Amino acid sequence: MLENLRERLQAHRPRRAILRLPEAAVLMPIVDRPEPTLLFTRRAAHLNTHGGQVAFPGGKREQGDPDLLATALRESHEEIALPPYRVELLGQLSDVISLHGIRVTPYVGLIPPNLPLVADPGELDAIFEVPLAHFLEDRRHHTDVIPVDGRLWYVPNYHVDGQVIWGLSAMMLVELLAEGFGRPMSLHRKPPGRLCYFPDRLLDIQQPVTR
Repeated sequence: MLENLRERLQAHRPRRAILRLPEAAVLMPIVDRPEPTLLFTRRAAHLNTHGGQVAFPGGKREQGDPDLLATALRESHEEIALPPYRVELLGQLSDVISLHGIRVTPYVGLIPPNLPLVADPGELDAIFEVPLAHFLEDRRHHTDVIPVDGRLWYVPNYHVDGQVIWGLSAMMLVELLAEGFGRPMSLHRKPPGRLCYFPDRLLDIQQPVTR
């Protein structure tokens, strides 16, 4: 399964936002277990921005970062003590633009199991894993429907052991599942199941201008 994922992501051509915006990057770590998992973090409750929300490790690009992959790896090391040399890059996904005007580039990486990861208490209060099968089988709790610039976005909302995975992280997951695993998922096609409608731009997303 993971070998096919590597091949599909290497052939994928992610969309790049052309807007000149502050840049950030995240790492979507797949843990190489017999039953692979995805690793997530939960932002510390005391943070002013996105406190308590589930996210992938990552953050804003700094002046010394040679590229956005370096940003994702540096931030992952700072946030969860993940050594960059333990990450095998599988591929890159399309840029997403946050409501705060930050262009976020996701990278998919494979990491070994049972690494001694530690959450930075200044930024995170949890590190946890979710079986990849949970997403491949599309076990979403419901779908958030958000109108953005006159177009509906269908963003899955996952509930796993008390954790809620939604918003930008869920959008990245849809592309990973569609492009990396060939699942028939789209942010712009109405799925079956329960829908939850939100006002315009309530979630942290914007429509990116891409090429």
